[in-house]
Amino acid sequence: MKIQDCFRIGSVLKTKGLKGEMQLYVDFDGLEDIAFQTIFIEIAGKLAPFFVQSIKYHNHNNQAYLYLEDVDTVEKAAALTKKDIYLPNKLKPAKSEEDFTLFDLEGFMVVDEDEGELGIITEINEYPQQLMATVIYQDAEVLFPLNEDIITGIDQVKEILYVDLPEGLLDIYLE
Repeated sequence: MKIQDCFRIGSVLKTKGLKGEMQLYVDFDGLEDIAFQTIFIEIAGKLAPFFVQSIKYHNHNNQAYLYLEDVDTVEKAAALTKKDIYLPNKLKPAKSEEDFTLFDLEGFMVVDEDEGELGIITEINEYPQQLMATVIYQDAEVLFPLNEDIITGIDQVKEILYVDLPEGLLDIYLE
């Protein structure tokens, strides 16, 4: 499983007790509504699968307590602290159009009117004046603003962002 095939749901904060229980910080809204038996934890840049034995949510502070199969000691659990946790994209609930924001474009394919496919949006950053999207195009990191002048369409089902980038923008990054 690759990171781009998954979405982040939180991270392991610390161990709890001596039997491998871990305290999680959950930063994905609605996680308790998703049924899953396996999670993926990022270890050394790769996603390792773990089977969930039990998970208990504490909604008042975005925390949960997790037991994983074969993680039955504090030492095994300690090795997983400060690591990010992911679920496969197929488990991600679809957002209604009203809930969709420009931040949800991360992971979408960008298609320019003149250049065609540019790549997948790897990151969206908020700057004081606007949001900026990042794609890797021809081995170069390219940033472009997300605004009405550039966005020509969004296909939420196919996860495609259609844009009309200003002439010369890509050339700046490719030189």
